[in-house]
Amino acid sequence: MPHLIVTRPALTAEALRRAVRRGGAQPLSLPGLALAAAPDPAAARGALEAARDASIWIVTSPAAVHFMRRLAPGIAPSASTRVLAVGRGTARALGRLGIAAVAPERGEDSEGLLALPDLRDPAGRRIALIGAPGGRGVLVPSLTGRGAEVLAVHVYRRLPPRWRPAQLEAVLAARAPAATLLSSAEALGHLTARLPPEVRLHLQTLPLIVSSERLAAHAHEAGFGDVRVAGSPAPGDLVAAALRRFEA
Repeated sequence: MPHLIVTRPALTAEALRRAVRRGGAQPLSLPGLALAAAPDPAAARGALEAARDASIWIVTSPAAVHFMRRLAPGIAPSASTRVLAVGRGTARALGRLGIAAVAPERGEDSEGLLALPDLRDPAGRRIALIGAPGGRGVLVPSLTGRGAEVLAVHVYRRLPPRWRPAQLEAVLAARAPAATLLSSAEALGHLTARLPPEVRLHLQTLPLIVSSERLAAHAHEAGFGDVRVAGSPAPGDLVAAALRRFEA
């Protein structure tokens, strides 16, 4: 049975793990990130409440939806607020809370989001960016450069992962057909810098399935040779790309 190494944080990895099993493969967990609540929940809750009347909400990830719900159950934007999601998975998570959101049909990333009609000319509008500190840092300067007022609402934070010995041993034991699924440059950085050398070197011998050309370039720079780009970060697209690689 093929092995697919899942690098998403444990909190948000289940949909990808299910897709791996549906594809006839076995998922192995090697998170590239850990997620935690905002360090000051009261301040985060206050910022979220203050953003209810913003013209636009941008929700950056399914993790943001999870922590937003934990911070303020039942929270919702005002009826006039337009809600945008960076990807389809985030839009579906918001939908489960009864919040309708629009996501890019192509390019489930900052650039795809910035191409949406709502953000082409946001001058004078208040935009709440709901997510975590850090990241690529594309949205805030792009939106402020277009004349918008951006309110950063940090409902969670990303941290370096901690791996159990059993997780590292399972990855070391994975042999062809096996591949790694990756959709975060920050996760790639942690895997490259923090894994024990023997585990990192083993990963670099396996195919790496990434969610974008941008991430593929980072992976090549980090020493990965066999890098394939999936159609999107969606679980089904990542798994399908891995299975195609096995058939090649």
